[in-house]
This record gives sequence, structure tokens and C-alpha cells, in this order.
Amino acid sequence: LAVILAVSVFNVIRPFLLRPASQAAEFRLVTVAEGFTRPLYLTHAGDARLFVVEQDGLIKIIADGKVLAEPFLDVSALVSRDGSERGLLGLAFHPDYPSNGHFFINYTDLNGNTVVARYSVSADDPDLADPASAVVILNVAQPYPNHNAGQLAFGPDRYLYIGLGDGGSANDPQGNGQNPAALLGKMLRVDVNSEPPYSIPADNPFLNDGQFASEIWAWGLRNPWRYSFDRQTGDLYIADVGQNQIEEVNFQSATSRGGENYGWNVFEGTQRLAEVSTLSGAVMPVTQYDHTEGCSITGGYVYRGQNITSLVGEYLFGDFCAGTIWGLRRDAAGKWTRRTLMNSGRVISSFGEDYSGELYSIDYGGAILRFDALP
Repeated sequence: LAVILAVSVFNVIRPFLLRPASQAAEFRLVTVAEGFTRPLYLTHAGDARLFVVEQDGLIKIIADGKVLAEPFLDVSALVSRDGSERGLLGLAFHPDYPSNGHFFINYTDLNGNTVVARYSVSADDPDLADPASAVVILNVAQPYPNHNAGQLAFGPDRYLYIGLGDGGSANDPQGNGQNPAALLGKMLRVDVNSEPPYSIPADNPFLNDGQFASEIWAWGLRNPWRYSFDRQTGDLYIADVGQNQIEEVNFQSATSRGGENYGWNVFEGTQRLAEVSTLSGAVMPVTQYDHTEGCSITGGYVYRGQNITSLVGEYLFGDFCAGTIWGLRRDAAGKWTRRTLMNSGRVISSFGEDYSGELYSIDYGGAILRFDALP
């Protein structure tokens, strides 16, 4: 099955990868490490180490330019690997990780359902997690094997944000995106600083609305494949994978009080798919592109590093199939402008940010690459 899936994915992306790679004049991608198996994410724990998430259930550490021989965590026995979108999908370190040692992972279990669990670092070795420390904080049934999303991120408010796809298949057959009672097709916001599993922040937008699940922060999402907070402004960028035609980036200002409806499955991007009289106030994406440019969006980060001054303040994102990397900026008048930065020739499964704000691109084929200034 794994071979079949690999061939299927390759057949989708092959027409795009046949395009010649190009190098932007502003930066280069430098290989930091190679040899990973289906890497999906990279993050930090408040220090110089890089933590790489592999889809099959391993978290590995890059320290001083080398991949440590022993994984930080191995949950491969818990993770389903029978679908191209299942597996270990997300990792977030608690803001107080240096003192409490807590981190959170998002994976699909052996039944294909979403699990968010808290783990702790080993008491004896900072490069090893304690596999016996798992505390499950959330289980969500997944009706289909795709659209699991999987991102986890702590916001500037220190709450944990959990991205969930609409449950899968095509065109959201269960209507989860617009179902206020369902957790699927939503961005959740929970307080994990309380006793497990979690509590609901007092300012969650639907806390006192009986129609909505109280965990919901935003809704109307199809498959939010990577979202991030601007580390300087606190603004939230959500890349949502499209159905047949349109890939989109949604934006939520740091001043938002939540509750935004991003429109799926009534809208794909700005294109209306269904006439639903009860839907009003849907928030349109700040940028979108169709499938002549790619096939599956991969969200990134606003660059806040020191190495490439021309990119500071620009949101970088890419496409899984095309390998294109774009930049997105908003001017003083509120107008958004997207520009092509590079055709990387890579299968971009994710982006990552290190402790100092430098950015990385994750190649699903096994390489970790850093955005660097030209020599």
C-alpha cells in the first residue's frame, strides 16, 4: 500500500516537478540535513535544536548540524500509516517547556482517528522524551482517511490552537465545515495550563452559544495544512487546501476575538459552490491561486529572521506539488500582494521556524533546507 500511495503522490506532482527549478535573487535554500522519512514539520523547543516530525511516528533532533541517532520520541506503534494523509502530523512545545517539560503531538491512531496528546521530556536526558508520560487530551473520530490537518501551535495568548480538517472524502459530505456542533472543519482553542484534558478559555467566541462546541475559535475550514502566528504581531495565517480548483490563505488579525467563518463548503476560495441562505459574513481569503499553479497549498511563516532583510515581514508559503515558494505582504492601505520568490524543485510538505526566527523548508523526499542569504 505504501508503494501504491507513493506512486499516486508522484503521479500528481510529477507534471509540476518537471518544470525547471529557479533560484530567487534574494536568497538560497541550503540543505541542513537529509535522510528523513516522509518529514512533515520542523520546530524548536526554545533553544538551538531543531525537532523534525516524520509521518511514520518519529520525532528526530538536529543538534549542531547533526541528526541525533536516537529519536526524541517514537510513537510509530500508535500511529496509522495506511493513508497518504494519516500519521504523526503535528508537534508543539509548551511556552513553559524549559520549566515544565511538556509538549503536544497530533496523530491519527490505529483506527484513523485524531489524537492530541501531551508528553513530557525525560528527567534524565533533554534529548529524549518519556514515552510513558502520555496524557491524551483530545480524541476526534475521523470518518474518512483524508483531511486530518494536524497542526498544533501555541498562540501569543499561551493557548493551544488545534487545526482539524472537515473529515475527508470530497466536498464535505457530512457538512462539518458549517456544522457549529462539530469539531471537524474548525480551529480549536483550548487551555492546557489547567488539569488535563483542558479547559475552555473564558473569551472563546462561542463559549455561551449552545449551538456551538465551546472549543471552536474559527470555522468553515476544509483542511488547514499549516498555520502560524507572526511572532512579532500575533497575526494568524491559515493555509487551507482546496477541493478541485482553489488554494487559499486566510488571515486573522491579532486583534480578532475569534469566530470567523472561512466559508467552506459553501465557498472554495472566493468561488461560491452552494446557495445557502443562512450563511452570511463569510471571511474571504487574502490570497488564492488555482490549479494551473499547483495542487495543494503548504502554509508557512512571516519571516522575522536576521539573515535575509528583504523578506522581513513577508509571509512565505508554498505548494506541495509545484514546489513554488511565494511571498505575501499587506501594504499600509490594506492591499495584499503575492509574488513568486522561487521554484524550488522540491516537494514542500511544510515550513519551519527556529528559535531565532530563521525559516526552513521541509522536502517530503527527506531533506531539511534553510533560507539563507546569498553568499
